[in-house]
Amino acid sequence: MSLKSIMRELKELKDGIGNMSKRGDQSKLWRSRTRSHVAPDEAPLESQLSEQSPWASLPPELLLDIIQRVEESETAWPARAVVVFCAAVCRSWREITKEIVKTPEQCGRLTFPISLKQPGPRESPIQCYIRRDRTSSTYLLFYGLVPSEGESDKLLLAARKVRRATCTDFVISLVADDFSRASNTYVGKLRSNFLGTKFTVYDSQPPCGSMIQSTARLSRRFHSKQVSPRLPACNYSIGTVTYELNVLRTRGPRRMHCILHSIPVSAIQEGGTAPTPSALPQSLDEQLSPLHSSKGKEQIVDTISPSIRATPVFSPGSREPLALKNKAPRWHEQLQCWCLNFKGRVTVASVKNFQLVAAVEPSHNVSPEEQEKVILQFGKIGKDIFTMDYRYPLSAFQAFAISLSCFDTKPACE
Repeated sequence: MSLKSIMRELKELKDGIGNMSKRGDQSKLWRSRTRSHVAPDEAPLESQLSEQSPWASLPPELLLDIIQRVEESETAWPARAVVVFCAAVCRSWREITKEIVKTPEQCGRLTFPISLKQPGPRESPIQCYIRRDRTSSTYLLFYGLVPSEGESDKLLLAARKVRRATCTDFVISLVADDFSRASNTYVGKLRSNFLGTKFTVYDSQPPCGSMIQSTARLSRRFHSKQVSPRLPACNYSIGTVTYELNVLRTRGPRRMHCILHSIPVSAIQEGGTAPTPSALPQSLDEQLSPLHSSKGKEQIVDTISPSIRATPVFSPGSREPLALKNKAPRWHEQLQCWCLNFKGRVTVASVKNFQLVAAVEPSHNVSPEEQEKVILQFGKIGKDIFTMDYRYPLSAFQAFAISLSCFDTKPACE
């Protein structure tokens, strides 16, 4: 059987799964997620699929060869959705597919939802763009160089801006039509202070390695039996973005500093590695398990109430977090503006444009090449269209959260 025929069978199988999924609410959610973001993280029930699918009984050696060929042949979206279909056949197909598909750091591609929280590639960055909708206060992150004419680009993440009395929240979701924290598509948020000069990045799942420690208050809802098992009842602080105050009102671009508490500075040292999660939490018990497993150590959490705050506190033995700073632009005399080399990815001058590099000390033993490497760049290319390119050790979620901080009003910084 040729590879094309196998892929055709997989697509037909996927369509059959979609028709069968109309019977239950869980399957409806699975179908909506396949249309909206990178890939479903929950496959339909294996018992339902194995009864009607002859593919579930394939020999492991043959199955491994089929999925390897599919994964190697379909490297770009939307054709890469075939890899997702393989993972949705049954449990055995899913396990082998997850084993074959590598992380973005290793292959430079995004496949499953967990890829959005894994570090990007070390060499060439992953190129994306953000579309802003002023009427609905939403921001959509797409996978691609620039917007396509058919609007068939892959949606990675979506955010909605919510103004409050003392702060502004950017709620981040896997889909563009559901920003509820009670949904399993919720992945985190970005919160500003009153002046819009400091932002805190919150993740819906604890960081790898339980690097962050603090004494934080937990909501009573954590121990209530009425809580939905999919409710992400708390957020974990993983970083901050700070903009310097421009008291003298001098001309120049914004100055920003980022502290990523979930990434150690050793990640950019020679031989260093960044924390890489392997799966998204599927239940509240799984999400809170690190809190109960560690003795004397509690994660930083932002509870249900927006008034409760949590500040990162590091123990003496904890690793030093990674710090980023914006790359200093140069003044162009002929153009009479500040300039940065975005290598053609930014075409419109804007105060929001920036490039982030590592802010390290000589004692960190980071090579000069690594210090000059642009980890995240963001800039404007048209009305309400912005490019966002990121690389190791940032993930798509972290890069998107940092970029969202540019969209909040900052009168004290300009």
